Amino acid sequence: MAGFRNGRGRDNRPPQQQPQQAPYGYNAAPPPYPQQQWQQPPQGQSYGQQGQQGQQPYGEPEYFGEPYGGQQHAAAANNPGHTQMFSVDDPYGQQGPAPAPVPTGPRLPWKALLSGIVLRPADTFLRMRDHAVWGPALIVTFLYGLLAIFGFEKAREEAINATLSTAIPYVLMTALGFVLGGLILGAVTHTLARQLGGDGAWQPTVGLSMLIMSITDAPRLLFALFLGGENGLVQVLGWATWLAAGALFTVMVSRSHDLPWPKALGASAIQLVALLSLIKLGML
Repeated sequence: MAGFRNGRGRDNRPPQQQPQQAPYGYNAAPPPYPQQQWQQPPQGQSYGQQGQQGQQPYGEPEYFGEPYGGQQHAAAANNPGHTQMFSVDDPYGQQGPAPAPVPTGPRLPWKALLSGIVLRPADTFLRMRDHAVWGPALIVTFLYGLLAIFGFEKAREEAINATLSTAIPYVLMTALGFVLGGLILGAVTHTLARQLGGDGAWQPTVGLSMLIMSITDAPRLLFALFLGGENGLVQVLGWATWLAAGALFTVMVSRSHDLPWPKALGASAIQLVALLSLIKLGML
C-alpha cells in the first residue's frame, strides 16, 4: 500500500510539471518553444533556399506573405489568407465561329438600287437589309401597275375601247391594286421568313419584294404591250422572268434574314405562286 501512496504502482512515470500561474496583474510566461527537429536539406539546397519555399518563421501571421520575397508554393495557394486568380467557364456561352459581319454603309440612291438588283443582287440586298426603300418601291410598282393592264388581252381591249373618262379611273385602280397586292405579298414573305428563323426587318423585305416583282416582269410586259399576252415570245419571257424572280426572291430573303437558300425559297413560295398565277392569266 505504500507504493500507491507514494505515487508508484500503475504508472511509474514522473509527474508532469504544471506551469505556475502568474500572480494577478502580471503577464504569464510564454510556453516553452517546442523542440524542432532540423531536417537535412536536399542535396544542392541550403537552409535559406528551403525556407523560401513557403515556410514562415514562428509566430508570423500567414497573411503577411513570404518575408524573404520568395514565391508562394502551389500547395498553399488555397489556404486561408492566400488568394489566387481564377476564371469561371460559362457553359451557356456562345461557341463556334462568330457570324459574318454585315456591311454597313449609306443608303443606295434609287438608280444604284435598281441597277444593283439586276446586276449585283447579293451585294445590293446585303447592303440594303437595314434600309427602307418605300419611295422607289411604291413609285416603280405604281408605274408597273399602270402598264400591266395593257399586258392582258381582255383588260387591254376593255381599256382601249372605253372612253377616256372611264379608262383613266380603271387604269389608276389597277395600278393601286398592284401596289396593294405587292404590299400584302411582301408582308406574307416577311412573316414566313421570320417563322423559319429569319431576323430581318419587315420594311426592307416588303419594299425589296415589290421591286423584284415589278422589275422582273418588265421585259414580258414590254413585249406584251406590242405583241399581246398570247404571243409565244411573251409566254417564254413570262416563264423566264418568273424563274428569275424566284432566284432574286431567294437571294433577297437569304441576305435580309440570314437564312439558307432552302428556307429562303420556302419563305417566298406563296409570293411566287401568286405571281405565277398572274402571269399565266396574262398568257393564257
